[in-house]
Amino acid sequence: MTGFAATHTGPVPVLALGDVLLVTLQGELHDGAAEQLQHDIPQRIASSSTPVNGVVIDISGVEIVDSFLGRVLAEIAASARLLAARTVLAGMRPAVAITLVEMGLTLPGLGTALNVERALSLLGRTTSAAPTAHLEEGA
Repeated sequence: MTGFAATHTGPVPVLALGDVLLVTLQGELHDGAAEQLQHDIPQRIASSSTPVNGVVIDISGVEIVDSFLGRVLAEIAASARLLAARTVLAGMRPAVAITLVEMGLTLPGLGTALNVERALSLLGRTTSAAPTAHLEEGA
């Protein structure tokens, strides 16, 4: 992949991979950090010197997604969509998916992928040996 730059504007680092922002969440994301991320992502999209066409949020390191974090993720996707960028949630654990369904929580505007490689493929980024994937809305 050509060109990447990491910035640590808040508690969660954001990595720019060409025209895609990669956000990797690890462990428990506290409310303040989630709100900061909700502010940082649209700011990064709007202020980027090159157009940002996609955002990948990797939650493979997250064991619990509660209703607050689910709402924050959906709001990040809505903000990104208004700024002409698609958002894909990558690496959701089966237990997290089951919990979201049991809570009746949907994630409108968020595509999903099994891992970051497939998420990048969904956004049109070429990766080595990336299988074909389909963008699915919600959880």
